Amino acid sequence: MPMREDCKQFESRSYSNGETVRKCNLDKAPEAPWRCPEDCTSYEKRRVDVNWSYGSLITPETPKEPSSLGEDESIAALLDAAENVINEAGPRVIAEFEKKNRKKGRSRLKKISRNSNKKRRKK
Repeated sequence: MPMREDCKQFESRSYSNGETVRKCNLDKAPEAPWRCPEDCTSYEKRRVDVNWSYGSLITPETPKEPSSLGEDESIAALLDAAENVINEAGPRVIAEFEKKNRKKGRSRLKKISRNSNKKRRKK
């Protein structure tokens, strides 16, 4: 079954470089962006929500399916492996940013304490 664009869990996002992401927010479509599972239990018809406003953009056309889609299990395995790489890198990147921010915070505190000590000495 093709991706259900009318499902509440379907999301499409276009980027300035021309790339488009078409996915299931619950990660239930291993063959995204081409297909949803035939018997997906998470399918919910998209309804208008409070404060939801539609823009003028239209969901881009689905890319052409590879000929082996649905027959070759390696496609889903490759996509899962790529997702695992991203998921593993995320916490490391966040930890690096937090470490940098902590160091910046300490150096600011040192400067503040030095300045306050200088003021005390002058008095």
